[in-house]
Amino acid sequence: MKNILITGGVRSGKSHFAQELARDSGELVLFVATAAAGDDEMRQRIEEHRRSRPAAWRTLEVTTHVGDRIPQRIGRAKIVIIDCITLLVSNCFGQYADANEERIDVALVEQEVTREIGELVECISRLEAGFVIVTNEVGAGLVPPNQMGRLYRDLLGKANQLLAQQVDEVYLMVAGLPLRVKPSQYPGK
Repeated sequence: MKNILITGGVRSGKSHFAQELARDSGELVLFVATAAAGDDEMRQRIEEHRRSRPAAWRTLEVTTHVGDRIPQRIGRAKIVIIDCITLLVSNCFGQYADANEERIDVALVEQEVTREIGELVECISRLEAGFVIVTNEVGAGLVPPNQMGRLYRDLLGKANQLLAQQVDEVYLMVAGLPLRVKPSQYPGK
């Protein structure tokens, strides 16, 4: 089983591609959803995502401690989709931000994101399953105008790099089209 990281911009087709890969495998799937329904619009999005998944897939809805929870729910699944790291990192932020999300304990949130990704990497290496991990590429845009935005961008970028090192393949989604980044098509890269 291959481990795959899919990155790209918002609405670039990442989730659809991840689900396609899982469906095409013909294996049992555990879908790990990291979204939290903080408002009505997000609840509606979550419900739409639930309806889009095959009924035979198992689902684990978890906002943090993903690497610890997957082994408890994997059952006989041979493919694990994690959708997505972007929200997982955001959920870590939510634990340490003030009520207005204007101030954050930088050291604690860095520690929490590092712990979360470390647990996930350990989980991937321990289980006999292929992982398809969805994340957003946030480093290609403008520099965020505030400390919180820059810290989020930096920590998600670090998480993406750590995960990219652990997987067999990385795809960048552009307008619904997957571009293979790893392994490189160029010798020696």
